[in-house]
This record gives sequence, structure tokens and C-alpha cells, in this order.
Amino acid sequence: MIKGVVLKNLITHADERGFFREIIRVTDDFFAEGFGQWSVSQMYTGVIKAWHIHKKQTDWLYVSNGLIKVALYDTRKASSTYKETMELLMGDNQQQQVLRIPPGVAHGCKCISGPAHLFYITSNVYDPQDEGRLSYDDPDIGYDWLKGPLIK
Repeated sequence: MIKGVVLKNLITHADERGFFREIIRVTDDFFAEGFGQWSVSQMYTGVIKAWHIHKKQTDWLYVSNGLIKVALYDTRKASSTYKETMELLMGDNQQQQVLRIPPGVAHGCKCISGPAHLFYITSNVYDPQDEGRLSYDDPDIGYDWLKGPLIK
């Protein structure tokens, strides 16, 4: 686990009518940075969006449907997990979770099964000065977005 990255397991209350799932409360410890903007991104199967990075902004991700592989890379030199990579699946047939990504952690995602809806809250409103991009094939990260699942 990359330092400062938090996964909150969600509880689903289901019955014959459907389900109810609470995502985030303002009182959640991992939501201390507060609300700036709420957005949604629809992604089709095979789409890759990488890498995004922020100096000040915290992001919280939730996938309501579809399946997305999320990858994280710690660029913070003072972090105990500097240069570590982490990946996880979010969405259909996975433990329902919200992912907290702190500033300085590069993040990207690949839609495995779509369309997928990625909902994200940011601690600040959109600021082009804080909106960083790294190439999907950045050699310092060395992450292969095209690799398939492990053969077991």
C-alpha cells in the first residue's frame, strides 16, 4: 500500500427493491481535506487514462459500474513508499470501495469491462496550475498498461 492511499470498504444494503450504498460522509476521517468538485467519467472497454498527478489536490474515486484497473505511483521523495507502484481493480464483482489518492501520487486507470462510470470527488475545484500529466509510458514509472492478467 502506498503511504497516504486509503481504501474505504463500503457496505451495501440490498433487498428485493435493489440496494443502498453510502459512499462518503463529511465526517469520514479520510475525507478531512473536504469537498471541492464532484465529477463523473464514462470509459469504454480498453480506454486508458494515465498518468494524472496533483501538487495540492486529493482525489477520491468510486466506480459504480463496469470494471477498472487503477494504478498508482508514488512520486513524493519524502515518502516511505517513494517510487512504489500499486494496482487494484474497482467496480463490478469487486469489494465495493472508495479510493483516496493524496497529492503527489500519480494515478491512472484502464477500463477492463465497460462502459464504466468513474465518479470522483476532488478536494479543490479544477485548477490548471495543479493539473499535472505524465506520459502513459513514462520510463521512470515503467508501468505496462497493455499487459494482460497473470496466467495462473
